[in-house]
Order: sequence, then structure tokens, then C-alpha cells
Amino acid sequence: MQDLRSTVLAIGLATVAFGAVAQVKVGIIAPFSGPFAHYGVLMKAGAEAYVASQGGKLGGQTVELIFRDEGAPNPANARNLAQELVVKDKVDYIGGFVFTPNAAAIAPVIQESKTPAVIFNAATSDITTKSDFYVRTSYTLWQVTVPLAQHVAKKGVKKAITAVTDYGPGIDAENAFKTEFAKQGGQVVESIRMPLSTTDFGPFAQRIKASGAQAVYVFLPGGPPNLGFVRAYQQNGLRQTGIEFFGTAETDEFDLQKFGDTALGLTTAFHYSAAHDSPANKAFVAAVAKQNKDAVANYATVGAWDGMYVIHKMIEATGGKRDGDKAITAAKALKWESPRGPVSIDPATRHITQNVYLRTVEKGAGGAMVNKEVQNFGAHVDHGLVK
Repeated sequence: MQDLRSTVLAIGLATVAFGAVAQVKVGIIAPFSGPFAHYGVLMKAGAEAYVASQGGKLGGQTVELIFRDEGAPNPANARNLAQELVVKDKVDYIGGFVFTPNAAAIAPVIQESKTPAVIFNAATSDITTKSDFYVRTSYTLWQVTVPLAQHVAKKGVKKAITAVTDYGPGIDAENAFKTEFAKQGGQVVESIRMPLSTTDFGPFAQRIKASGAQAVYVFLPGGPPNLGFVRAYQQNGLRQTGIEFFGTAETDEFDLQKFGDTALGLTTAFHYSAAHDSPANKAFVAAVAKQNKDAVANYATVGAWDGMYVIHKMIEATGGKRDGDKAITAAKALKWESPRGPVSIDPATRHITQNVYLRTVEKGAGGAMVNKEVQNFGAHVDHGLVK
């Protein structure tokens, strides 16, 4: 991928207008600096690719995308950015958000201003309960973990261990796996929470190895932690001792080629794979590549692509006028064919209902690593809000 620092300098706090005079403004808050800056680059590519695929207009309205850098988990900064977008820039919609604390922090801003906010990534279940104006087009850890825990139990695993990063989504992931695995008759022998700043996963791998578990369920944020944990899993002989690896986004397409052969056979449950075989996904992959040759089709780009689809339909429903209540009512009724498969918005939770797939890392065409979908668990809601 191109140097992220130059990318950030290039976009800064800039606006991107698709047409001569913007009629609708969309603010996108994402990290464009720091260790998670790749999320911002990918979300930007996904959002711009969607607008470009529609000829630069959504619902007949010229659209301006305004990007703001959330950097890292920093709720106060996120709230300030949202206030600036609403008050100064007068945006009609907000999108983005990688970090749960940041997404949750803007709830009072969008509630008071009735500004619809579409979450492209942040995956903790209760975010959408914080404001009536949230819609989510990503996923939640409960949504993808519950069917995975059922699968692990059906494989005959009786004892498992969880190893998650110690912040909101990780705790959600841990709770989801423990709750469902217990329902299926399994036992979680230990729950490990790893600090967000962890770079050496060797000591945690040794704890997993000594636990007596037959499988480890893992949750890590994207980027370097994924590579570090998988390296520790392999180097400490967990695979050789029969401890199976199960996760969610740990083999994300952004990092996948960096793993090399160490990723082969790793199993995850997730809502999207770039290898998903459908016309809609092929069109999406091509559109992202056309927009930014250095971007990849992954859960960040598809979350932004579908997020812009939802915004598109809200613009159509309101005729381009600012009407948060009418926009959210329209979003609750949406069903469409996403690059990930058939999806809809659950009107009760305003969260996306979607298929969850069991994926295994294999070598595809030309020797490139792919997340091959080997089983479709069917459509799942957010089990964290519907229990």
C-alpha cells in the first residue's frame, strides 16, 4: 500500500465534491493518522468508489464528502469532530468510525441535531442503543461469534480458551463466545484479555498452550496485532499441539498476504470475504480497485460502500432535504444485494442482518492467499441485542 503518511497529508481535512455545487454533505470520521490509518484510507476508497459508481450523484443530488481524522480511540476528540461537522460544515449525514468509544461519544450530538450517522466499522453491540439516529452497516462481534461458537461445539471441542484485546469489541467477543459455547455444552477454561498496546504475544501463547484447551477463540483489532498473534501461535507450537485457531477478522485481506504460509488453514467466521463469488462482489472489487489501486476489498471498504448505499437511499427518501426522522424511517425498511450477499436493516436495532460465513485461508489463483468461504451459516441478526 502507498505510504500512509503521504496519503494523510494529501487528504488532510479536505472535502471531495462530486459535481459543481454540493447539495448534500456527508461527513466521514475515520483514522487517517497513527497505527490504524489504513482503515481511513480503505473507508475513503469504499465511500468514493460507491459515489463514483453512481455517476457522482446520489438520489439526483450532488454529494460532498468531508473527511475528519479520528486518529485513535479518543471520545472527546470524536465528539468535537462531530460537532464541527454538524455546526460548522452543516453536514446532512455522518459516516465512518473504527473505534467503539468514539462512535458512542457522538450519540448526544446526532441525537440533538437529528443527524443520521452510519457506522462503517465499530462493532460493539450497544452503540446503536445510544441514539435513535444510528444505523450500522458493518457487523458486531456477537453476530459473527455466536454461529462460530456453535460450529466449534459441533466439531466436538469440549474445552476452549478465549484470547481477546481488552477493550469494548474484545469484551463483546469474549462474552459472545463464552455464552454461546456454554449453551452448546462446552467449557471456556480461561479468558485472557490482552492490552491494546501488546506487541509481544509470546507469553499469552504460552498460557494458551498450558491451558488444556482444544481450541482458542481470538479477537484482535486489525493491523500489526493480527500478524503478531498468528506468529506467536505458530512459533509457540499451538497448532502442532492440536489447539485449533478460530477468529473473526484476524485474517483480514489487508494483512492476509503478509502472513505467508503461516496463515494457511486458519479458520474464521465473518460476514465478508473478497473471494465471495457473486456479480455484486465482482463489481465492488473492480470499483474499489478503479478508485484506489492501492486499496483492497475488505470489511472496511465494504462497510463504507454499503454505508453510502444506505445514505443514498435516505437521500432519495428525503428528496435531498434535511429530515433525520424520515431518513431513519427509510433506512429501517432497506433490503438489498450487497457485495457480501443479501442484507437488510433490522428495524428494531438499526443494525445490518447478513449472512455469516465460515472461512479458511487457502492459496487461490497465482498463489495469493484468500479467505475461502467453506460454509454459509445463513442470515444472522445482532445477537448482542437480541438474546
